[in-house]
Amino acid sequence: MLIIFLKQVLLIPITLLPILNPLGVAPIFVNLLGRVSPKVTRRIAAQVAINCWFMLVGAIFIGSHVLAFFGVSLPIVQVGGGILVAISAWRLLHDNGYDAVAAQVADAYDDMSNDELKLRSFYPISFPLTVGPGVLAASITLGADAPARLVDRVISIGSAALGAGLTVAIVYLCYRYSRHLITLMGRLGTMVVLRLSAFILLCIGIQIFWSGLSGLLIELGRAV
Repeated sequence: MLIIFLKQVLLIPITLLPILNPLGVAPIFVNLLGRVSPKVTRRIAAQVAINCWFMLVGAIFIGSHVLAFFGVSLPIVQVGGGILVAISAWRLLHDNGYDAVAAQVADAYDDMSNDELKLRSFYPISFPLTVGPGVLAASITLGADAPARLVDRVISIGSAALGAGLTVAIVYLCYRYSRHLITLMGRLGTMVVLRLSAFILLCIGIQIFWSGLSGLLIELGRAV
């Protein structure tokens, strides 16, 4: 039973971290924050990790039930989420006004209350840049087959919560020390990585959209 528990704990970060790609998103995270203090960076990184944990756990345990309640299929989520990710990536790819607004963004974050910081940390950093539709779809799939026995269900809940915790801990560390990574890369390296990350994010959004559209076409073919 312990081995099964540990396997389930490790399954979540192994499955989700390649999709989350926190190292690749870290330059975008820094770009969205602007020139803020290390204290603010740490606070926002921690809040993003908390937001992501709740989204992952919620998607694993109740995601499929919520979709079924509203009559929304997983391909629809992928189509809508893919469009949202692609739009966000397109804006980042063509954002040339970072230097001009960085100081204003920094002041805005420094003067924010805790409640406002929580709101600002959710969109677009927590969603859709960190936990996007691809991650949500994978999380819903992980939680789709809930065990029937009570003991197995308790083990599943504990392992999922712990696995999601390990996953967001890695996200927190990547975001928390993202500025150190940016400093090592320098201004030119940061710009290159930022544009490349935005382009990859755009491709991921298109891929998610195409996966959802393909699923809808398959469902349409079965209905006809």
